Amino acid sequence: MLALCAGGCARSGNEVVVYSSLDQVFSEPILKDFQHATGIRVRAVYDVEATKTTGLVNRLIAEQPHPQADVFWNSEIARTIILKDKGVLTPYTSANASEIPEHFKDPHGYWAGFAARARILIYHKELVAEDHLPRSIFELTSPAWRGKVALANPLFGTTSTQVASLSVLLGREKAEQFLRGLKANAVAMVDGNSTSRDMVAAGEMPIGFTDTDDAHVAIVNGKPVGVIYPDQGEGQIGTLLIPNTVGLIKGGPHPDNGKRLIDYLLSKETESKLAFASSAQIPLRDDAQRPPHVPSYRQIRVMDVDFEQVAHRLNESAAAAQEIFIR
Repeated sequence: MLALCAGGCARSGNEVVVYSSLDQVFSEPILKDFQHATGIRVRAVYDVEATKTTGLVNRLIAEQPHPQADVFWNSEIARTIILKDKGVLTPYTSANASEIPEHFKDPHGYWAGFAARARILIYHKELVAEDHLPRSIFELTSPAWRGKVALANPLFGTTSTQVASLSVLLGREKAEQFLRGLKANAVAMVDGNSTSRDMVAAGEMPIGFTDTDDAHVAIVNGKPVGVIYPDQGEGQIGTLLIPNTVGLIKGGPHPDNGKRLIDYLLSKETESKLAFASSAQIPLRDDAQRPPHVPSYRQIRVMDVDFEQVAHRLNESAAAAQEIFIR
């Protein structure tokens, strides 16, 4: 546990406990700003890259009889819905959620989305010519890309959400056929999205699956990489957009402060901060400011997938991915 508050941070009524799977480098400044603005001391627990979200979700489930956290700030969405289904979350509809599109929030107030990332392809500009860029993820099963693609472990994080989304959208058979095509094409399995990015940035791999926040870090650091929003053409499936989500923990020790933190995270100011940060997250509110290099989500052909179905398909699709890639 990292205590953001100063002076020892002993437990008191004027604090809030948040578990966050968003990379600490991105989430910690937001939590510090909340603490400064409200005087509410923040106690934060962060997850690690290799088990993104999964570790904190399991912890919250284990703590359900005696909750320790007030708020879960998840860097993705499917496992937030799993927590709702398991009774870990309690409804809270923030006034700031009114500007969030309906597709990105629970109709009963169990969770709301904000500051999304897109599942994109990152490529090395010196290894892939502009006229040979793939425009669809399905092109990566062709012989031209054999042994040239990196993919994070599909059992964790946004990769697992993408696999489950494909299963819902295409059906199990077609989705698994695509995964087998990647496996047969000697896709490189790596620990996480940042590893996929780093391999491409170093020229060790021409192309890789990753998220927009990871890719933007490489661009800011001057790496010779570019980004592809895949499947944007007419009749194509679109790019998966995965929001951060936030929910109130049922029975948490500081529910009122938890609600204040949720209000803060769902504000246009927070979305703007995350858009202008090196994470370059995509605002879901139309009134949030963003820099020119961060697109409006309305400019993207977004994959139209039911997140509730994705959550319910998550374990099944993860088992299929494990069978295909690991066993």
